[in-house]
This record gives sequence, structure tokens and C-alpha cells, in this order.
Amino acid sequence: MKKYIVELTSEERSQLKSIIDADRMAAHKRRHARMLLKADQGRHGPAWIDARIAEAFDVKPLAVQRLRQRLVERGFDAALEHGNRGSYRAKALDGRAEARIIAMACGKPPAGRKRWTFRLLADQAVALNVVESCSKSSIHRALKKTNLSLT
Repeated sequence: MKKYIVELTSEERSQLKSIIDADRMAAHKRRHARMLLKADQGRHGPAWIDARIAEAFDVKPLAVQRLRQRLVERGFDAALEHGNRGSYRAKALDGRAEARIIAMACGKPPAGRKRWTFRLLADQAVALNVVESCSKSSIHRALKKTNLSLT
């Protein structure tokens, strides 16, 4: 038994048909609209099973299941977008933090040290409350953009 049932209203069906018939429309939106029309289990829908939809549109059945899930959980507009939108990671360092770290790297290293290391800069940035937490990789990426060498 399917967990996410697609039952489109007549208004939603007409919106999907207009997306399909539009002169200029993103290919993924057109494909999602066609898939949703086939998945419709309402009175006027063909109620295709996921495997048949997947075969017809050359996708995996899991992609069809996720499309159904997006429609049910997040709504009509979210179902037409790419599936992985919004799943990005926030940057560890913003512009101000990067500027402070670059300034530290250009300055003198702490007492007892010959030079800055990425780990030392990360620890110092946390100690000075520039950032809450930071990895040496984040420091490396920030300094790499400036072509700054720690040697």
C-alpha cells in the first residue's frame, strides 16, 4: 500500500497541463508535471503505479515515490522543483570571520611559534570568538581564495 496518495484537484490538473503546454518551461518541471498527472489517483486520474511511471519516464521508482512525498508533505509548488533544493550546508565562515582570520594569518604568530598553521588559526578564531567552531579545512578554504601561503 502506498504511503503518499496523489489526488489532484481539477485546478491542480489544469495547472500541470499548462506547465506541460508552456512554450518556455524547465525540463524538470515539465517532467514532474507529467509524472504527477500519471500518479493522480483521483476520479479523473489514470492512477499509474510507481513502477510504470518510473519505466515511462526513465527514472527509478524511488524518484517517483519521493515526488509523491514532496507533493503530500511540502505542497504543489515544492513537488515541481528539484528534489534536493534547500539541502545545502551553511558556510562555516562568513565574510567578516574570513577577514579576521586573514588578518591573523598575515600577523605575527603566537609566542613560541615560528608560523601559523591551519589548526592554530582555527583554534585562535574560536578562542577570540570570531566563530563558534571551525575546522582547519574551513581555514584552508578561506586562505586558499586569497593565495595566502602560511610558509
